[in-house]
Amino acid sequence: MASVELEGKTIIDWPTFHQACKSAFGFPDFYGDNMDAWVDCMSYLRDDEGMTRFKLQENEVLTITILNTAALRTAAPDILDDLQFCIEAINDRYTDYGEKAALALKLA
Repeated sequence: MASVELEGKTIIDWPTFHQACKSAFGFPDFYGDNMDAWVDCMSYLRDDEGMTRFKLQENEVLTITILNTAALRTAAPDILDDLQFCIEAINDRYTDYGEKAALALKLA
């Protein structure tokens, strides 16, 4: 199973969130450092578009683990809320196309 970890202690604002994601997910150099760009990149997990370092198989799920979630929730609760919302929206997009949801969020 594909997985990635984001360290909640080091994510203190939007710029640090997007830098962590760009590194962890292997987003392209033209990544826009905003949640629209995040959703765009994560919507190609099962395609060969090069939007992430991941290429999921048909029923494979990428688990995103947020380490030290309490620290992130204290420093930037809006980031965690937006992340959860966007993951749900991306999974809805996948299921709308008849595919299995591609993302799981684990809070640690």
